[in-house]
Amino acid sequence: MNDSNSLDALLAEEQELQFPSFSADVAWMLGSHIYQRARADALPIAIEISRSGQRLFFAALPGATPDNAEWIRRKRAVVQRFHHSSLYMSVEAEQKGRPFLQRYGLSEQDYAAAGGGFPIFLKDTGCVGTVVVSGLPQLEDHRLVTESVRAVIAQLAK
Repeated sequence: MNDSNSLDALLAEEQELQFPSFSADVAWMLGSHIYQRARADALPIAIEISRSGQRLFFAALPGATPDNAEWIRRKRAVVQRFHHSSLYMSVEAEQKGRPFLQRYGLSEQDYAAAGGGFPIFLKDTGCVGTVVVSGLPQLEDHRLVTESVRAVIAQLAK
């Protein structure tokens, strides 16, 4: 793990990446951004964006499998429960020396602390949804999500 994946760096990233507003249109913009990046690089991923439990965007690119949707469901559950990225929860469990599922008494069928799930934070409000990618190694899933969130927030600021 490098410094950019330390708990402090991951927490700072969550604090930085907050939307000024988050509507179905913004979800579509974010999902489309991730989709276009993945398509350009022929990445075999699935993407899901939800707000308040409602799925606003879902896409599976060539090479993605039904299993990616299951990984998305399990990563989303982690983000919804803890309001942290699924990578943050994975790194935290690793640093505490106790497996994530054991630490919280959770089921492997329902939760996956693997990178790719990220909270949608609304400024001055908190966590209102999730954006999740599955199909790449966990650090790449996480990076694709956070770089895309950063780009869309910058677009909204214009």
